[in-house]
Amino acid sequence: MPNPSPPRAAALALSIAVLSAVLTGCSDNSKSEDLTAQKLSWKDCPAPSESEGGGNAPSPLPGGTQWQCATMKAPLDWADPKGATIGIALIRARTSGDQSKRIGSLIFNFGGPGGSGVTTLPAFGEDYTKLRTRYDLVSFDPRGVGRSAGVKCEDDSQLDVFFQQDATPDDPAEQKNLLNNTKAFNAACEKNSGRTLPHVPTTDAARDMDLMRQVLGDAKLHYFGISYGTELGGVYAHLFPKHVGRAVFDAVVDPTQNPEQSALGQARGFQLALDNFAADCTSKTEPCPIGDTPQDVKDRIAKLLKDLDSKPIPGVFPRQLTQTEATNGIAQALYSKDFWEYLTEGLDQAYSGDGKVLMLLSDSMNGRNKNGQYSNLVAANISINCVDEKPRYTVSDVQAGLPAFRAASPLFGDFLAWGMLSCTDWAVPGAADHPDVSAVGAAPILVVGNTGDPATPYQGAKKMVDALGKGVGVELTYKGQGHGAYDSGNKCVHDAVNGYLLNGTVPPAGTVCA
Repeated sequence: MPNPSPPRAAALALSIAVLSAVLTGCSDNSKSEDLTAQKLSWKDCPAPSESEGGGNAPSPLPGGTQWQCATMKAPLDWADPKGATIGIALIRARTSGDQSKRIGSLIFNFGGPGGSGVTTLPAFGEDYTKLRTRYDLVSFDPRGVGRSAGVKCEDDSQLDVFFQQDATPDDPAEQKNLLNNTKAFNAACEKNSGRTLPHVPTTDAARDMDLMRQVLGDAKLHYFGISYGTELGGVYAHLFPKHVGRAVFDAVVDPTQNPEQSALGQARGFQLALDNFAADCTSKTEPCPIGDTPQDVKDRIAKLLKDLDSKPIPGVFPRQLTQTEATNGIAQALYSKDFWEYLTEGLDQAYSGDGKVLMLLSDSMNGRNKNGQYSNLVAANISINCVDEKPRYTVSDVQAGLPAFRAASPLFGDFLAWGMLSCTDWAVPGAADHPDVSAVGAAPILVVGNTGDPATPYQGAKKMVDALGKGVGVELTYKGQGHGAYDSGNKCVHDAVNGYLLNGTVPPAGTVCA
């Protein structure tokens, strides 16, 4: 699920925690090894690694089903498929239903890029109870993420400083500081993970998924992609249209946009979500503690951020809440209507000089845990985006685009515009202006757009349907709030998605769920 992560306008969704060593599990394998014939050794899952966010081993599902983990060998370089390998970390929960009615494995990607599927699937496993009646639920850490040759850039103390920097410079000195910090971060990625960086593009992750399909024993890839996972799924469908089984794309990335257009779309999306949040707070019977009218709510937020630019307030000791982290925390809370109460609380406290809640929201966005350790979420996010995206933007490009960004969002515009500098001076060239997802001949793909989605604006669903090609994409609209539709719990959405994945019933194109 996309989100802005300062100073990068990114496609993230997940909150996890610590950096891993480069090329975990990398080895030189025999030139004669057939990776499609490998047998996976499934075992009870260990606790998540530091790069996956740390924490406890996943608890069994209701009914006692244990989560199992394995490592799949994949080529480090898909141009040399019989050369050195890396390990791709997998997790699964076996189907709970009649084995004679089992369809196969349902592979999930929850977004990012940079999110660990190995940690995320267990966190949401109960939401997919019905799907587990006919599928093994499977997810993975994509290459460059977590335990799958996780990219390492800066260490925890450096990242604390990196995320507190001024990501919306107001003068040449602040611009220079932002550029220097970006260069230092990118140089650290090259120093610590240089061998990995050329080999983490979305196209390679898609090839890993086709290898996964074969190793898991499925003739077709059955897939549930969320946010960036829709881009990954689209790229897979382009590369392997005849291998597409039953697939659902939820919270859909617009595959036709270049990075600047995508960031501008996010500015509009987050502004829409902020407008909806402000209207909701002031529409209730009880008084809204952060403003009397929707405009008053937004004006007070703008003043808070302006004040924080020059005078941070106490956050999570010993750190101070800066303008950048407050903006990031607000964005995180707009991902789900369920988080709006925390945003209200965080803003109310910040107006009294306490920035703890907003900082905790920002930490969640950045993959920082309560022990001060970071997952490799942001390192992987930037690494994958920069090898995918060809454009390299300059300060002049940002300045030229600022009027449009500010018109799209007075609050988030500058933040997302300056984030376009993240790939400047990246060590590896980017592949293309935007992904190719054309997949004529693929099985139907259910494409679900949410009208109130801040991170992947609703218009992207129609663009994905058109780009997939005639007879492939089937659009379903959810009139709701937050990032994504299936996890909203809406019965209409659940019935449509479950009906397709479980029974092969494609809902009529243009179906609307409210």
